[in-house]
Amino acid sequence: MHSVGDGDDHLHMERAIELGLSVRTSTSPNPWVGCVLVPEGGALTFEGATEPAGGQHAETIALRAARELAQGATVYVTLEPCSHLGKTSPCADALIDAGVRRVVIGVVDPDARVRGDGINRLRAAGIVVDVGARAHEIAGSLAPYLKHRRTGRPWVVLKLASTLDGRIAAPDGTSRWITGAEARVDAHRLRAESDAVLVGAGTVRSDDPELTVRFVKGRDPLRVVLGSVTPDARVQPAMEMSGDIEEVLDTLGEMDVLQLLVEGGSRVAHAFHQQRLVDRYVLYLAPAIFGGDDSVPMFSGEGARDMDALWRGEIVGVTRLGADLRVDIESVRGAGSR
Repeated sequence: MHSVGDGDDHLHMERAIELGLSVRTSTSPNPWVGCVLVPEGGALTFEGATEPAGGQHAETIALRAARELAQGATVYVTLEPCSHLGKTSPCADALIDAGVRRVVIGVVDPDARVRGDGINRLRAAGIVVDVGARAHEIAGSLAPYLKHRRTGRPWVVLKLASTLDGRIAAPDGTSRWITGAEARVDAHRLRAESDAVLVGAGTVRSDDPELTVRFVKGRDPLRVVLGSVTPDARVQPAMEMSGDIEEVLDTLGEMDVLQLLVEGGSRVAHAFHQQRLVDRYVLYLAPAIFGGDDSVPMFSGEGARDMDALWRGEIVGVTRLGADLRVDIESVRGAGSR
């Protein structure tokens, strides 16, 4: 048995994570998985990253590149190899047939069709399997997929662009542009990573947004409006929904939405926050101040009554984007919470 703390394991798994993230915007609803195959001797490596739905998985791409050199190799893969027949053949069987010696896995796949079965198949075939290399980092990168498979609901990202005094629009309702160009490009990248983007009907009436992906490569997300809007709104065609927000999340989860990006406005943001339905808050903070209480706040509605009721999370990332800052904050409940 090898230790997953070995330097080579961490190095190769780091590369596998990079490969997975390189296809982050193209594979959903399949997970964005990376794979590195190292033949005996370690003089060279072969790589793979999951293709769009219906295409090859990361493991089979690396195996086909390595060909006969896969015999006796060590394989590093961010997510447990699949063991069921879907649009592609099981990756666990492909690894067994190729004669690999060892498989290092980042995290176990919580999908009910896998959930340890891939690992069991590999071990039953005499392959050494080690689990947990860079597991925390991989669980973070795959959080939308992991939550969806555990709960049936999407990973919810609440994105807000704000001044330093916590305001997202002027008293007249205008908000273009609080942040600079670099932050706006990054926000479009976040949109490209999401399967659906949601706003309230009030935001559509005041801003008339398109909610499409621009400035970066990526697919346009499903556009969702809470409430109803006119047929000529730029957000159209959009899915108009109403009712309980948790039921909205259940419906979107059934539609294979792994990540939902909530873009506003302040009442919708408050509703998701108040019901503790946000998994990650992404705040774009501009070095600007309205300096009064008549501009639009991040959240419109009743807040914490005292310090004991104050919501607290964990800052998981701070990024400088031109003159602005992106601050990522997560709930301490974890990726699998509901």
